[in-house]
Amino acid sequence: MSHFTESVIEETTLAWLKDLGYTIVFGGDIAPDEPAAERENYDEVLLSGRLKDVLKRINPNIPPEALEDAYRKVTRPSSVSLVGNNRAFHKMLADGIEVEYRADGRIKGDKVWLIDFGFV
Repeated sequence: MSHFTESVIEETTLAWLKDLGYTIVFGGDIAPDEPAAERENYDEVLLSGRLKDVLKRINPNIPPEALEDAYRKVTRPSSVSLVGNNRAFHKMLADGIEVEYRADGRIKGDKVWLIDFGFV
């Protein structure tokens, strides 16, 4: 029987992501207090700058205020239940995030996507 270690799974996943065109960065290089830091401390689970950048790239026709609303929905759990939050996040991944914004004097509704399904 084969035994997988965390490092085997990590290296396999990183290779797969690299093959898809992602840039792989060593975590220590973007750690707090490093010149290329992408978070203030290790309590920050998400790399907020990267998430905001990808939201803009994937959703170019959505205004900034609606993208900020989607960012808040992703980063602020809506439930005290871990299972409920996992389900809500899965729904956002699969179905997009409903947002509203003002355009041409009217309130418009749209979806913000977390994944570019045309890319994968």
